[in-house]
Amino acid sequence: MKKNGFVAEFREFIMRGNVLDLAVGVIIGGAFQVIVKSLVDDILMPVISLLTGGIDFNNWFIALGSGDYATSAEANAAGVATLNYGTFIGAVINFLIMAFVIFLLVKSINSISNKLKKEEAPVEEKPTTKTCPYCKSEIDISATRCPHCTSELKDSE
Repeated sequence: MKKNGFVAEFREFIMRGNVLDLAVGVIIGGAFQVIVKSLVDDILMPVISLLTGGIDFNNWFIALGSGDYATSAEANAAGVATLNYGTFIGAVINFLIMAFVIFLLVKSINSISNKLKKEEAPVEEKPTTKTCPYCKSEIDISATRCPHCTSELKDSE
């Protein structure tokens, strides 16, 4: 019994190699994101905060209601919606750092790969044609007479 329905097509789509590779890439990317997020949150952001005089991007927000709140958590506890642009800035910084780390990783892998490749000397191919010394036409290397001007060719020509 031949299956050619929607389920069979879906199964064929899922079993393609590139879909499985993509799934593995997404899973590894998720794990890598945790590492980069820790790098940003636990190492870089405290240093940036120290350099900027204790600025915490996560507390940059605009309350979309009445009242004055010191943190977005206070505004949220009071039931006021907030526009958390500091969190967005942190996410952009997180993305840029992740992109930079991936760039460095790919660059180093390419560098190592290029060093491991053995540069093969190009093989010189023997010529298959020569030039007739009389009419300057291109002729076969084994020709003893030029097909264009009919001149007799010596072996050294």
